[in-house]
Amino acid sequence: MMEKDSTTRLMLFNTESREIESIVARDHLIRMYTCGPTIYDFAHIGNFRTYVFEDLLRRTLEFFGYKVVQAMNITDVDDKTIRGAIAKKGSLLEFTEPFRQAFFEDLQTLSIEKAEYYPAATDYIPEMIRVIERLIEKGCAYVSPNGSIYFKIKSFPTYGRLSHLRQEDLLPNASGDNDADEYDKENISDFVLWKVFDPARDGLICWDSPFGKGRPGWHIECSAMAMKLLGETIDIHCGGVDNMFPHHENEIAQSESFSGQRFVRHWVHVEHLIVDHKKMSKSLNNFYTLRDLLKRGYSGPQVRYLLLSTHYRSQLNFSLQGLDAAKASLGRLEDLILRLKSIQSNRSEESVSGLLLKADTDFKSALAADLNISAALAVLFDLVRELNTLSDANVLSKKDASEALALLEKWNKVLAVLPFQPEEQIPEDLTALLRQREQARKEKNYALSDQLRREIDARGYCLEDTPTGVRLKKK
Repeated sequence: MMEKDSTTRLMLFNTESREIESIVARDHLIRMYTCGPTIYDFAHIGNFRTYVFEDLLRRTLEFFGYKVVQAMNITDVDDKTIRGAIAKKGSLLEFTEPFRQAFFEDLQTLSIEKAEYYPAATDYIPEMIRVIERLIEKGCAYVSPNGSIYFKIKSFPTYGRLSHLRQEDLLPNASGDNDADEYDKENISDFVLWKVFDPARDGLICWDSPFGKGRPGWHIECSAMAMKLLGETIDIHCGGVDNMFPHHENEIAQSESFSGQRFVRHWVHVEHLIVDHKKMSKSLNNFYTLRDLLKRGYSGPQVRYLLLSTHYRSQLNFSLQGLDAAKASLGRLEDLILRLKSIQSNRSEESVSGLLLKADTDFKSALAADLNISAALAVLFDLVRELNTLSDANVLSKKDASEALALLEKWNKVLAVLPFQPEEQIPEDLTALLRQREQARKEKNYALSDQLRREIDARGYCLEDTPTGVRLKKK
């Protein structure tokens, strides 16, 4: 772990206070809960905008010297997963497992660091029952006439403080309990904690409990898992803005009613992703999963770059043209890295240490200011331009280049998009073809040169011009 930076304070916007506040850690440890996927389908790029930001936040916390313990929930039981399992005539696990595996494959493709915990809701049913029992004992929840259990919103006077809604302004079904019979509830805005078993709706999917057969409501899942794994008070809770109300509002109410403690110190919410200035929708044919984009020839780093390049509190307009621009930006970075690696001169006209120190300071300051990623990327590309200018003037030494590469690798621990993976070993016979082609060009034998290019192309490689000459690159 890096030493904690004592000169730069990490500041983040807190949704609850509506202010940018310092991140305060107990013993330099951040307990962070991040809302994960509901595994009834492949996650889409709107989901991954949130997950990439959460990874950027985790990496930034680590960059500033904090230790992070993160839990990301896996929702494997809710209305959607149950409907899917029934439609497939299989068990809940048989239906959800392929989507769970796909999700972890997608995380790896996008270089998202592993969380310490990935709790699946079905593994924490006893913990959910315990929370519900305590809420009933304290008079914060009640059993409805049909046997379902609801949280009594009027028992929690500060309900609405996260979304800044007043209880009297709440609309019917604002609790997110869309399939509940409103006449079972004492108040139209109370939300369900435990759904009584309904064979027509649930098939054979249910659990035994002191309240009878049934299953947990969606909101209670996160509270029970977060408190079990991270404690009754956690430092940071992240999610998309669509989860702010009612889901996160309900989490606060049930968690604090259960524990008597503040549930979350710092709430962070990520704005929506739209596609070509429209809401992403399958009916508009602008709905993308990560796998859709990979099939179109884009790479994980290119998608990650585009998803992280807009500030998390601003709406992100996603487009294929934007992905092409991301590809070009990463190409510039790759060219610089190759150029720096090729510098062998021991002669240095001027030291770049001052330039690199200023760039590092500016990069840290941008991240510290509410994760201002746009400013951080501007610092990165300003440095790219200056290093290319110095390289053009032949004033960089091997030592200078090494220092620059070390700084870029340091920054990449946050960005995770720069191509620092080991260089691919090009087959020797292809390298020989490249040498023959270059000789043919020198001899102005363009017919042979074109023939050799076609042979290289047929092997799945292309020719790429670099400052140090032509190289082979796998397509």
